[in-house]
Amino acid sequence: MNIIGRLTRDAEVRNVSEEQQVVNFSVALNDSYRNKEGERTEQVTFFDCAYWRTTKVAQYLTKGTLVELTGRVSARAWEDADGQLRASLNFRASEIKFHGGGKKDEPVQDNSKPKNNRAAAKATQAQGVDDNDDLPF
Repeated sequence: MNIIGRLTRDAEVRNVSEEQQVVNFSVALNDSYRNKEGERTEQVTFFDCAYWRTTKVAQYLTKGTLVELTGRVSARAWEDADGQLRASLNFRASEIKFHGGGKKDEPVQDNSKPKNNRAAAKATQAQGVDDNDDLPF
């Protein structure tokens, strides 16, 4: 299954055991449609996500980043401390594609480079440099 949405918070790396870690984050999917009366209705669906392949990706999973996830969805139901029934949607991501957005951790040092990511990618390709080898995942 594929979903596309924005991160609602920065990713967190959690230790599951001494040898295993998981990256946890939350994604919101926005949908809109017209109801029977012709009124536009907005609906937001939240997914609690887990990524098990590498923790290096966590630094890029920042609030507001638009991501496309491939993986499995599951539902979880429980009863809270007040006796209310609750449910959540979980997504176990096997692949993450970044589509932009999010906050920047480090300012750009060289002002001569293009500021937008697409322009920077085109400039890099024009110079014949393959930037994909530097990705940590």
